[in-house]
Amino acid sequence: MGTTTSRPTANPAARSAGSATPTPPAERQLDTLARMAGDLAGHFDLEPLLERILRHTMELLGCDSGSVCTVDEAAGTYRKEVDLGVACRAGRTYPLDEGVTGEVVRRRSPVILDEYAQVAGGHIPEPERSALHGVIGVPIRWNGSIVGACVVFSRDPLRRFTPAEAALLELFATHAAIAITNARLHAEAARRAQEAATLAERDRVVRDVHDTVGRGLAAVLLELDGAEERLATATGTHGSSSGGARDAVRRARAAARAALAETRRTALGLGPSLLDGRSLAEAVGLELTWAGSAASLETRLVTVGDERPLAEDVSRQLFRVVQECLTNVVDHAHARSVRVGLVFGDESVAAIVEDDGDGFDAAALRLPPEPGQTRGLGLQGLWARTRHLGGTVVVDSTPGWGTRVRAEVPYATGLADGTRSRWRVLVVHPSPVVRAGLVHMLGAVEPDVQVVGEVADPAQALEAYELLHPHVVLGPLHMPHVDGVQLTSYLRASHPHAAVVLLVGSVADDRVRDAAQGGAVGFVSHDVDGAGLARAVVAAARGDSLVGADLFTTPGGSGPGRPLTAREREVRGLLEEGLAYKQVASRLGISVKTVEKHVGAILRKTGAPNRAALGTRPDPLDSVL
Repeated sequence: MGTTTSRPTANPAARSAGSATPTPPAERQLDTLARMAGDLAGHFDLEPLLERILRHTMELLGCDSGSVCTVDEAAGTYRKEVDLGVACRAGRTYPLDEGVTGEVVRRRSPVILDEYAQVAGGHIPEPERSALHGVIGVPIRWNGSIVGACVVFSRDPLRRFTPAEAALLELFATHAAIAITNARLHAEAARRAQEAATLAERDRVVRDVHDTVGRGLAAVLLELDGAEERLATATGTHGSSSGGARDAVRRARAAARAALAETRRTALGLGPSLLDGRSLAEAVGLELTWAGSAASLETRLVTVGDERPLAEDVSRQLFRVVQECLTNVVDHAHARSVRVGLVFGDESVAAIVEDDGDGFDAAALRLPPEPGQTRGLGLQGLWARTRHLGGTVVVDSTPGWGTRVRAEVPYATGLADGTRSRWRVLVVHPSPVVRAGLVHMLGAVEPDVQVVGEVADPAQALEAYELLHPHVVLGPLHMPHVDGVQLTSYLRASHPHAAVVLLVGSVADDRVRDAAQGGAVGFVSHDVDGAGLARAVVAAARGDSLVGADLFTTPGGSGPGRPLTAREREVRGLLEEGLAYKQVASRLGISVKTVEKHVGAILRKTGAPNRAALGTRPDPLDSVL
């Protein structure tokens, strides 16, 4: 290639000034830098800005030809942005193994050549190629990366560029780096602004669809309802002659409802291929958006466990199960809210759909339908989809209390029946390091223990418990905001059989006694080994209590026997009347969570083992809404 040379300068500008100094005067440099800084201020169009910088650079070096390129090292290419005085084919892209820019990137340092003929893969055509002699090129750097290159050519056969000029050119290349970075940031900001404008326009279209087409279809439905009522009256007066017309009205109403739902789906961008390029959680989130819009529902998506890529069939069938459930909620449940949970376990993934709608008698749905038995097509589809994958579906519903559907399928479809049952544990701890340590300890010493979920925020433990139904909840006594005493109280208030094991510093801690009175069944010290931790968890899972009798003593009146506050007496009285938590909250004008807190305090102060001892009846929606 070429060699760096230190032969005497032949800079025409220097000769005309009668000086052998290889660099221009300091005053000219400062003046040029000032003009370059002025050019950078407030300008974001890359090409004209780089052209100004290149002109200033050539002026300083006493040359009339040069080019500036941007570099994409990841793609292995560079793009000619500006060329002046030479035909470098600005706007074209070349590989990084060609031209002066390619050599600059390879060396990651300035390149000085005596003749342009030494450039490998040069892009300047003849006859201009033969008229170029000395070449100097420097990298344009930003944040340690090369984002471009600045190259200057001399037409003087005697001109030899020097390392000092290369250092000066690198200084000016910093301005080009600022220009390139500013332009890219400006382009990114413009792109995001365009995306925001597009989203705003899409939102406007959605509102227009809801306000025009949706309102029109809703009016059609009202008219069809009225027509059906009039037909029913006419049938009562004139016999059954209007039966066919009534059936036609019903079909028209069903078609109008379907059109309304599909219109909303289309407006929200929810086509039939939601899984294309999306994870299961992302597709379910979009489906929830549709359900919320279609039926004015409050929606929530909860993901538990480490989300992992799913086999196409597993992802598709589970999504269809969720879609079918949400369609049923929108069409039939008259619900106010719906929640979907995706639970990623060790060997299987589960989809859980819960609503607070009308519900139904699920007693006849505990087993798959017998051959020839008539049952809703939607439910038949749920069983068929999960059986196909070797999974299971459980439907729980009570009239007036909503519906819960849990569909679980193995990651590897077709698993044999009779897989070993394991104790399921939910780990609650604000520290990810401690959570990881607990999971590792349990898995290493006790194969019969399966950690089915990890929760950082104890406030989410109730929600995770609802989704996972673990045998044991393992967490620390001391936590910010919600400590182990409150966590135990909340869990036991909603789930009387919840087994909670707490990590404690000392059993002398007053809160250990409070947690025991609130229903915690086990305590282990912070320095417990893996075997001791596993024994405590397994004992709690089997229903054994590891709480010593001394923990139930009440020195200082901190246990049972303490008087209830006026509000606690109100809550207890309403519970004894048989009111559910939601009804108590409505009667007293407080939240359901506040009712749960009062119940926990009542349990501790009265020594009652659970809320059943207070004469309450469980409210299956308390932990959902």
